[in-house]
Amino acid sequence: MGYEPQADFGTPEVHSDTIVTLSIDGREISVPAGTTVMRAAALSGGSIPKLCASDNLKQFGSCRLCLVEIDGMRGTPASCTTPAAQGMVVHTQSQKVQKLRRGVMELYISDHPLDCLTCSANNDCELQDQAANVGLRDVRFGYDGDNHLGAATDISNPYFDFDPSKCIVCSRCVRACEEVQGTFALTIDGRGFGSKVSAGLASDDFMSSECVSCGACVSACPTATLNEKAVKTIGKPERSVITTCAYCGVGCTFRAEMRGEEVVRMVPWKDGKANRGHSCVKGRFAWGYAKHQDRMTKPMIREQIDQPWREVSWDEAIAHAASEFTRIGAKYGNNALGGIVSSRCTNEEGFLVQKLVRAGFGTNNVDTCARVCHSPTGYGLKNTFGTSAGTQDFDSVEHSDVMLVIGANPTDGHPVFASRMKKRLRQGAKLIVIDPRRIDLVRSPHVAADYHLPLRPGTNVAVLTAIAHVIVTEGLADEAFVRERCDWDEYRDWADFVSDHRNSPEFLAPVTGVDAELLRGAARLFATGGNSAIYYGLGVTEHSQGSSTVMAIANLAMATGNIGRRGVGVNPLRGQNNVQGACDMGSFPHELSGYRHVSDPDARAMFEAAWGVPIDPEPGLRIPNMLDAATDGKFKGLYIQGEDIVQSDPDTRHVVAGLKAMECVIVQDIFLNETADYAHIFLPGSTFLEKSGTFTNAERRIQPVRKVMEPLNGYEDWEVTQLLARAMGLDWNYTHAREIMDEIARLTPTFAGVSFARLDEAGSLQWPVNAEFPDGAPIMHADAFVRGKGRFIVTEYIPTDERTGPRFPLLLTTGRILSQYNVGAQTRRTENAQWHAEDLLEIHPSDAENRGVRTGDWVRLASRSGETTLRATVTDRVSPGVVYTTFHHPTTQANVITTDNSDWATNCPEYKVTAVQITPSNGPSQWQEEYEAHSDLSRRISAEAAE
Repeated sequence: MGYEPQADFGTPEVHSDTIVTLSIDGREISVPAGTTVMRAAALSGGSIPKLCASDNLKQFGSCRLCLVEIDGMRGTPASCTTPAAQGMVVHTQSQKVQKLRRGVMELYISDHPLDCLTCSANNDCELQDQAANVGLRDVRFGYDGDNHLGAATDISNPYFDFDPSKCIVCSRCVRACEEVQGTFALTIDGRGFGSKVSAGLASDDFMSSECVSCGACVSACPTATLNEKAVKTIGKPERSVITTCAYCGVGCTFRAEMRGEEVVRMVPWKDGKANRGHSCVKGRFAWGYAKHQDRMTKPMIREQIDQPWREVSWDEAIAHAASEFTRIGAKYGNNALGGIVSSRCTNEEGFLVQKLVRAGFGTNNVDTCARVCHSPTGYGLKNTFGTSAGTQDFDSVEHSDVMLVIGANPTDGHPVFASRMKKRLRQGAKLIVIDPRRIDLVRSPHVAADYHLPLRPGTNVAVLTAIAHVIVTEGLADEAFVRERCDWDEYRDWADFVSDHRNSPEFLAPVTGVDAELLRGAARLFATGGNSAIYYGLGVTEHSQGSSTVMAIANLAMATGNIGRRGVGVNPLRGQNNVQGACDMGSFPHELSGYRHVSDPDARAMFEAAWGVPIDPEPGLRIPNMLDAATDGKFKGLYIQGEDIVQSDPDTRHVVAGLKAMECVIVQDIFLNETADYAHIFLPGSTFLEKSGTFTNAERRIQPVRKVMEPLNGYEDWEVTQLLARAMGLDWNYTHAREIMDEIARLTPTFAGVSFARLDEAGSLQWPVNAEFPDGAPIMHADAFVRGKGRFIVTEYIPTDERTGPRFPLLLTTGRILSQYNVGAQTRRTENAQWHAEDLLEIHPSDAENRGVRTGDWVRLASRSGETTLRATVTDRVSPGVVYTTFHHPTTQANVITTDNSDWATNCPEYKVTAVQITPSNGPSQWQEEYEAHSDLSRRISAEAAE
């Protein structure tokens, strides 16, 4: 598409059953009651000048540019704050209002630089446009006297500048920060002529303030006051493409605005159903990694992992990869091979990788990074509800009365959705947070949790069982719902179990560390507060009882009737952009696409007929099993697309040992990541900007990913997989990702109605999309559970094997931070590194004092698995006895600390509970030194050029 600003109707859309009809400049228009005159005019094809109004902000009425005349009404009311009424007659272009508007505009321009020809917003400036719209031709007031033209520009933010000399004090940036983002970092300081936008205290600039760089203020600004540095450097965009963000599981829709093959800016798309026109610092600004100097664009091979890489042609790399995997299969058998599907790649790419493994390698040894994050979600929800996904769309939160957030930190991990949560909380919804750490939602501007249950890490099941105990024993369960929608006998067994005194809050308090009365209050609020929704993250799944916790959450939702309508539900917040999609596509070793077990003869028959090869009815190896088999000498070849298991997976020593034991490791990625240090073949990948396909977000929303530039490596990722498949003898002839989606739709019942054409028409679709739900299903289990009757499952608390003791008296839990993403391969190669240049260890003041540790000190972090060093930060965000760190930086080697303990059902690693000790340190650990030395050795590239 060309470059045209998205339509702005001035004020938000109103929903009402009452319709009113009015006349605007002789045109009749019917709108819902409560719609403003400004919006009605825009809907009728007209346009009323405005500067302070925007349709994603509440009506404000400060700029006085949108004045109109209305028959029978005195004066000239502001159209942005005047609601349309039945029979109203509006005049927007009378001589009187035209004269008033020109006078108002004169005042603005008299204190504004007249540098339009050299301004970065030239021809992309609302002030410039509105000056033309009102017919301003000269300024009578002159430019003498006091003005703001000499105000200094704030260039502290790495992504945008703030030039106060061009500010018209419309307050749109301040309101966007409050209403859309919910950070309240900006304010209007002073009064009258002295009014100015301020980022916090007088001593603050944007970088030092509480600004989170979400870009809402930049999008809202009608002038060049807040403008991206890239616009100043590259120039105004000339074309744009609508696509989907490749960071977290929210799945924001963006308009990639381009100049040639360069991205000028990524602007959140207001019609995006996941983000509704909002963004975070990663999606909005952190796309520069696509052309970073570290980007690899040529294939490379080597015989041994301590040898330099040798750049080769695509033909040689693919032929060598196919030859090696064919050799390994012939020598050791098909089960000596496997593949790992990326949750950062598209559905189509993931589908082809698992197809290559099953149809080309002849094995079910395929897995995905969901193994180490949300595999317990798939297991737990499928067993209780019948499907392996969340129940709601994101819009559902607008109808929630109570939110229970457990094991999630939305403001850092899913910031755009967190802004929607905070907006609902400011409207009066209640909040329960269950987390060992005081996350931002517990207390932030104009938001405070009603209950924060700071549980001891590893006791999720005990806390949820205690909550269920209160609900059942106090008669707060919705037994009518349970009788109608669930298996009553199973409910009675579960209710008897949770009612036992050993599951009471008082009995379990010594185990959980949660005050019994606090827990009882939270349980009563959840059961009686109205529409109660549960949102959870990796703090639920990454435990030895991860699957049990997911089922305990499902039990709570069913017991209170909080399933099947808006405002309620069980909502897993997925970590990566396509974790849901990777699971949907059959990337687990026991399931084909659509979560059909490989032992199902009907499912296998469908794929065998389509692919012309037999499918093994036995499940293959999971990632940990592949590594175990490798160290045992039984697993020899691994194809890894877009995952960095050396940095992301637990017990790094074991991961490295497994990779070293293999004869051929193929890594396909955009950078030489940590796993590539142990690879024999490197195939350069493509970024989300360079490919077509789809992502599926946390709400089951299938969204188009559209190519905005040509791949620097020459191929989209699915094309690379196809090259390898053809070299191994498979007759694949896809010419576009849409053809892969067509195959997915033919073979996957929940995707039966999905096509690129449908997605272009609808923008996005939430599976299931089939004959029963032709337009998708925003809310699951509305009339009945997918499995029929909802299933209550007894979830007994079983303590983790990871225990504290004299040697390791503290518990380490891990997580993410706003500015970085996953292993940091992308965000570390952007200016986001200015906010988080290294992983830090949070430690409580009492634990720090006992160890002589102060903020900024280097400390040794040791567990039974290994040790590393990093800097400490002393904070009471964590409880005594608990420490916390992130895993975004490979130099930290955080996962050398984590153990091989895992979820009993899915092998999801227990990242969130590791017994550790903290001591002062003055240098890196032996492992860090050895790892860095190997990495330096492994990343050498021979000067020999490819032919």
